[in-house]
Amino acid sequence: MKRTAKALWLGDLKTGHGQLTTQSGVLNETQYSFNTRFAEGIGSNPEELLAAAHAGCFTMAIAYALSQQGFIPGEMNTTASVTLDMAKGGISQIDLELTATSIEGLASEEFERQAFIAKENCVISKALAGVQIELSVNYQQ
Repeated sequence: MKRTAKALWLGDLKTGHGQLTTQSGVLNETQYSFNTRFAEGIGSNPEELLAAAHAGCFTMAIAYALSQQGFIPGEMNTTASVTLDMAKGGISQIDLELTATSIEGLASEEFERQAFIAKENCVISKALAGVQIELSVNYQQ
């Protein structure tokens, strides 16, 4: 399986701008620029897209793990926060915050254990080897 995305950039870093387009069309000439990345401009940025990818991948990974054990996951919400360390020139940390509703027959300790396993086995987590990934779990029973 291969997925693609395209980036177009026009101009220099600070005054230039670009567009992001994904194979699925979910992003179609979506604006990005210096301001959307380093300030509060309108549009997207690579770190925001990485956060979305990680949140989605991790949440699917825990749903899969629970399903494999015969549990039917209810609502699970994950927020991923990507920290770009400008001094080091890279992603220094990603914080995953998972909130989930009670799953019949599943104790809180086992849910947390499965969440940490999913964090380690999620494809995006594996691609980010070397980046500190923190996970907090709020399992509402």
